[in-house]
Amino acid sequence: MLTKLFYSIIFFFVSFVLLSQNEKKKIAASKTTSTITIDGELLENDWQNADVASNFIMFDPDNGKPIPDEFKTEVKVLYNDDAVYIGAVMYDNEPSKIMREITERDDFGSSDFFGIFINGFNDGQQDFRFLINAANGQADCVATDQSGEDYSWNAIWLSKVKITDFGWVVEVKIPYAALRFSNENKQIWGINFMREIRRKRQKFTWNYINTQLGTIIQQAGVLSGIENIKTPTRLFLIPYASGYAYASSTQKTATEFKGGLDVKYGINDAFTLDAILIPDFGQTKFDNVVLNLGPFEQQFNENRPFFTEGIELFSKGNLLYSRRIGAVPNLAINLEENETISEMPSTINLLNALKISGRDKNGLGVGFLNAITEKTTTTAYNSVANTKREVVVSPLTNYNVTVLDQRFNQNSSVSLINTNVTRNGSFRDANVLGILFDLNNKKNSFNFSGDMKMSSVYDATNTSGYNTSLFLGKTSGKIRFSSGVNYISEDFDNNDLGINFQTNFTSWYSNANYRILNPTKWFNTFRVNLNSYFEYNNTTGRIQSSEFNVNVNSTNKKNHFFGGGLNYNPFLQYDYYEPRQNGRYVILPEYFYGWLYFSSNYNYKFAIDVNPYTTITSENGRYSYGITIGPRYRFSNRLNVIVNFDIFKQFDNVGFIDSDAATIYFAKRNRDTYTSSVSSKYSINSNMNFNLTVRHYWSYAENNSFFALEDNGTLTATNYTGNKNSNFSTWNLDLSYSWWFAPGSQISVLYRNNANTFSREINRDFGKNFNTLLTDNLNHVFSISVRYYIDYNQAKNWFKKN
Repeated sequence: MLTKLFYSIIFFFVSFVLLSQNEKKKIAASKTTSTITIDGELLENDWQNADVASNFIMFDPDNGKPIPDEFKTEVKVLYNDDAVYIGAVMYDNEPSKIMREITERDDFGSSDFFGIFINGFNDGQQDFRFLINAANGQADCVATDQSGEDYSWNAIWLSKVKITDFGWVVEVKIPYAALRFSNENKQIWGINFMREIRRKRQKFTWNYINTQLGTIIQQAGVLSGIENIKTPTRLFLIPYASGYAYASSTQKTATEFKGGLDVKYGINDAFTLDAILIPDFGQTKFDNVVLNLGPFEQQFNENRPFFTEGIELFSKGNLLYSRRIGAVPNLAINLEENETISEMPSTINLLNALKISGRDKNGLGVGFLNAITEKTTTTAYNSVANTKREVVVSPLTNYNVTVLDQRFNQNSSVSLINTNVTRNGSFRDANVLGILFDLNNKKNSFNFSGDMKMSSVYDATNTSGYNTSLFLGKTSGKIRFSSGVNYISEDFDNNDLGINFQTNFTSWYSNANYRILNPTKWFNTFRVNLNSYFEYNNTTGRIQSSEFNVNVNSTNKKNHFFGGGLNYNPFLQYDYYEPRQNGRYVILPEYFYGWLYFSSNYNYKFAIDVNPYTTITSENGRYSYGITIGPRYRFSNRLNVIVNFDIFKQFDNVGFIDSDAATIYFAKRNRDTYTSSVSSKYSINSNMNFNLTVRHYWSYAENNSFFALEDNGTLTATNYTGNKNSNFSTWNLDLSYSWWFAPGSQISVLYRNNANTFSREINRDFGKNFNTLLTDNLNHVFSISVRYYIDYNQAKNWFKKN
């Protein structure tokens, strides 16, 4: 009976049709046999005879409103055997007010922009997007309705902008190697164009995009006329060379040189192979480390380009946390009596990595990711015998992710994903298998989705666990709602290649929200959300977490953002994680958490973000509050500075501090955290930029009274005498220069210094703590990296000329 019901629900959501889609606009590309010079002029004769895409319609905020005559926009398309060309003329009755802040690639700042969205298979599934701002900057991304825009993807294409007395003009050349399309003689592509008038915060598209629907890509227009073109050989080689100089107050200056090669190869018109040989991630962004007193590890963003570019397929099911690759694993190290580890390595060297990804014209997406890290050892020292021996902290390890994702009806999918970690020798291995479905009706007004994931760990115990969820939601209109359930068994463990903090619970959640779809007298946007969440321990049935939430987000007519919300937990919670011992729990009190948020319009030279927040519990004296303030100033189109300050104070915070064979110890503590950061950029032009990023973090927690955790989750005062206070500071500074001296080719110069210190002694003098941090612990790194982009299609012409 349940099986029949399940298949009936799937059939309903796959076949359900509400309304037919709007008729799509069409434009034909004209073939050119002359040379098109990318100069922003559109002077070649072929431009004069091409079809015109016009009559743009507002996308945001007043969806559906025709573009005003003073901002008329006209777009034309040409092609030849090598590339497609787009010319756009954007009228503006006040060209002096066109905003054109100069920024680095993929960052538009406060600028007008023009966007080209191309779907070479015209299947409503995936866009390749190319955007140009009025300062001649470029951005590009791969976009899907399910995962949004991925700006880590970069292509090689040409563009030029010219500001005129009637507005501005864009001329673009997109080589076929930057696109994906079938090998049909007559090409039919999905295409749309977008324009933003930044000073008015208004966006317009050529083909109307109805924002009431839960899709953008399926609402593209149609491009025809391109005939008899061939998919080019997509082979790109990116050799690099890097040099590093290291210095610190405790070590002598050292140098290091690296060289390697990245390879990109188009296997066919849909799938691409990416490989890195001898990787170098020395210039990636630093991590925002904090004082972590909780039971779970700190999760960091992925900053390595190979693991961020084109990762959409591999993100299915949230089973991949790529920072596991190259991190020191949490494996049991068999130490003998009286042995200690002198120093654990901070990272594991990545030997090589490759990935294959893409989606064919039938909607089948394939992803394959494989990486190998080297065997890493450290030294164990026996203080009694005065001996040393080598111990393995990470064996030779293979990480693998395989994904098959079949889309159908343009907006639905079924996916299979497998992650596997195999370690050489008698170490722990792991495997996770997931099946996912994501179903939408044709109108994209309802979504039904879910998954079933099973983990298997192969070690001394050989355990298996399960994680499954279901979600149903109305995804269009002014009023939307959703509800879902998630079950995780006690032994579910995907932490060898993923990240998961909590197990052995069932959660239920729901949401209802109201939003305006067009501006009103007071607001450009307005939304109210109501949320609820309950989480139960599977073994005991007790509430692990619960919350009711209401929040409001709005933008007024001057494009200032106002928001705020309130969280209320009316029940005692049973925390099974803070005690750090299986089966034990501590009881947490009821609480209120409230916040406000204001962000002024970034179009102004001076803007500011302000976010105060507070938590009040039912336990006397146990509360917290904080505020984040972020002023920013744009001195010119080349220079801006953004500053952020965050102060967070906790009073009578209760947490784990220690344990022995008989007792788990908790403490009540006061904790202060101060975070400040500065980021600034100076752009010489869109290809040459200086960037400065500085962060200082200081947090200390002082224990005031001590308790023993009872079996019933309550705390009893105890005479614990250990010093478990925490005083942690960290400093990071990155000053970089980047020059894109040729398409895809870059010189990067980076000076970095960093320091951190931890102690059990607390000194509340900010100046002394800061001085200690920088005086004795500062490390310096100076590096230069050169990457050169070689396109096979151009390189073969070099040899012909020679």
